[in-house]
Amino acid sequence: MSGFAHCCMAVLLLWWCFASSMVKGSRSRSRRSWIWNQFFVIEEYAGPEPVLIGRLHTDMDRNDGRTKYVLRGEGAGSVFVIDEKTGNIHVTKPLDREEKDEYRLIATATDRQTDRALEPSSQFIIRVQDINDNPPIFDEGPYSATVPEMANIGTSIIQVTATDADDPTYGNSAKLVYTLVQGQQYFSVDPQTGILRTAVPDMDRETQDQFLVVLQAKDMGGHLGGLSGTTTVTVRLTDVNDNPPRFTQSMWSFSVSELAIPGAEIGRISATDADLGENAKLEYTILEGESIFMKKCGRGGFFAVDYESRSSYSFSVEVLNPIVDPRFLRRGPFKDRASIRVAVLDADEPPRFSRTRYHMDVSENCPPACTVGRVSAVDPDTGLTNNIRFSIDPQSDPEALFRITPDTGLITTAMELDREREHWHNITVIATQRGQSQLILSVGFNELYNPSQVSRVLIAIETLDLNDNAPELDRQYNTAMCDSSSIGQVVQVLRAIDRDEGGNDSTVYFSIPPESSAALNFSVRDSASLVLLSQIQPLSRSPSSTLTLYVPLVLRDGTSGLTSTGTVTVSVCPCLKGGAEAVCLPQQSTLPSPGLSTAALLAILACVATLLAVSALSLSLRRQKRDSLSPLEEDDVRENIITYDDEGGGEADTAAFDIAALQSAPVMGFGANWVPGMEVARGPPGPGGPSLALRVGEFLRLRLAQVTFDPSQPPYDSVQVYGLEGTGSRAGSLSSLESEGEKDSEKEDWGVGLEEWGPQFQKLAQLFKDREKEREDKEKVDEGAKKEREMNEEPEKKVKKDGGVRAGEEGKD
Repeated sequence: MSGFAHCCMAVLLLWWCFASSMVKGSRSRSRRSWIWNQFFVIEEYAGPEPVLIGRLHTDMDRNDGRTKYVLRGEGAGSVFVIDEKTGNIHVTKPLDREEKDEYRLIATATDRQTDRALEPSSQFIIRVQDINDNPPIFDEGPYSATVPEMANIGTSIIQVTATDADDPTYGNSAKLVYTLVQGQQYFSVDPQTGILRTAVPDMDRETQDQFLVVLQAKDMGGHLGGLSGTTTVTVRLTDVNDNPPRFTQSMWSFSVSELAIPGAEIGRISATDADLGENAKLEYTILEGESIFMKKCGRGGFFAVDYESRSSYSFSVEVLNPIVDPRFLRRGPFKDRASIRVAVLDADEPPRFSRTRYHMDVSENCPPACTVGRVSAVDPDTGLTNNIRFSIDPQSDPEALFRITPDTGLITTAMELDREREHWHNITVIATQRGQSQLILSVGFNELYNPSQVSRVLIAIETLDLNDNAPELDRQYNTAMCDSSSIGQVVQVLRAIDRDEGGNDSTVYFSIPPESSAALNFSVRDSASLVLLSQIQPLSRSPSSTLTLYVPLVLRDGTSGLTSTGTVTVSVCPCLKGGAEAVCLPQQSTLPSPGLSTAALLAILACVATLLAVSALSLSLRRQKRDSLSPLEEDDVRENIITYDDEGGGEADTAAFDIAALQSAPVMGFGANWVPGMEVARGPPGPGGPSLALRVGEFLRLRLAQVTFDPSQPPYDSVQVYGLEGTGSRAGSLSSLESEGEKDSEKEDWGVGLEEWGPQFQKLAQLFKDREKEREDKEKVDEGAKKEREMNEEPEKKVKKDGGVRAGEEGKD
């Protein structure tokens, strides 16, 4: 055991004796008679035997061996042990205050025989007393910091902090002092706070930009015997603009060919600046007013050099920092100058046109070889013009509208130009220079030219306008008017256009030839309005009654007198109401529906009429057979025609035709796509000849064609009734009561959609509706009788059904 440890133990024992005497002396004042309630143990102490740290004792102990001391709590039995008889407490192993600085235990004194507590249990604390066993530690090191170069003395850089795990409340074990181990000549550190500062005023980044500083922290207030820890700080100097720019040389020489285009690079000058970033940014300037270069170029501009004009240029340039730190102006101006000399090299230059772009004009309709203009070029090396030949780039004039004289540059037209076709012509003229250093040979009439010395120029040729176009109608006029229009009514307002430049500003006069004006009943008034001259005979109210008139017009230019002709198509039609504001009736026979031609519309109407006629005829024959049960003869076809005039009365006017015949008639067809001369298909009846449906269809189509094209036939709005009579045939009949076609026809609603065809078909549509209602009522009455007849005629029905199906298929074909 060391002397220090013995000393500590002696102090503890003396403290214990003093405390014991105090407890005994004051026993009457304490309910509890414990001798001790707090003990101390020095950390990290280790001996060969357990170390006595204190003793527990109670006044109830008569020293007769009956008192038993028991220890419970943190570390009891392992770290701390107690003598049951004497109450002495020992520590069995070294303790670390930084790991745990106190232990709380509970002591109990009991009667060894009865195991009864002599006094209530009491808690006490064993404290671990600190020793200086932990060095300072820089938890955040190593450090990195920056400071501007040329910073003043004492400029703060960074603060470092070390920690000591020892008890800061006990002695100087955790009292730290900071010192510099390395970098004392440039930096200093505050011993109490650890702030690192600059120690010199002129640290130059361009000389040394980085420093490694070693710092130490020592406990025990820095006294001898204390523990220490170190860390490093890497200090980097940041740049400031403390260095002016300098050209790498004071005189520069360059050369450039006179063929160099404006903006071509001649050479590069360079300057250096020891600073970094924005502090090293350089701006170059040509000093104004010191050379002819500036007069031509201007600051930052470009110009073309010409050896024949000047062979060299001299001027000065300056480099400077746009950003300057005023603190360092004492070091001198932050700019530098250098001299530049540029030599212009002579070269064989291509021809030079007198202009960079030409604008010429020529009148339209000018005969070929009309002069347009002239171009000129010169040899810049010799100043001559007779060694240059001109030509037109074929790609710029693909139609060969222009020619150019090779020697003189005179441009002429090769054909007449039309301004209304093309206003501007852009051609490219090529100037080729004859070689100076080559032997000039003559081959026929062609001289050898240097193809490398070529110049081009753009010629914009404007075609000037002449008043050579007569006015024209601005569009194709197609107008309609009612046949009941009044005299003097304006039929159409006319407008004209003139393709000449400014031609629309001149007055245009419209007129109708006298012979046409009287014949067509039209005239032009106010120079722009087509009006009705005399009353037109009213047309029939039939939708097909449309009169188309073609009115010729003469248009005359009031300035030039040029004339042209045009035509206005006027369709005169009957109207629903009289007067100019009336609307024309639909022209079903002449005006096709949108998207369909007239022939297509007629074909569609004819097909619809034929299908309706055949279907209605089949239905009528079936009903006749059902009513009379007498067979139809297929070979006898009879035509019944009933007509009425549309000028007659209305719905009550029924005397002109037979209502009974009309009610049993198939649907009529209007319009046609057939030609006269069609004949009904002929042939013997039966399987080898045409069927009834085919014969009826051909018959109807023939009658429809006759009505359409024969002028002697009744008009379109007359009722055409066709009947079919005759005996039946065992080969099959369209009137078979049980045919599949008949079953399908029973499901169809005849006459549906006829109302949409117009007022002409309203009567027919009503007849179909009445007939359909009569058929439904009769079928309800005869439904029972029909079933009975079908049972009796089962064998005969099967034969008729087969024949009807075949006839129906042939009719569909």
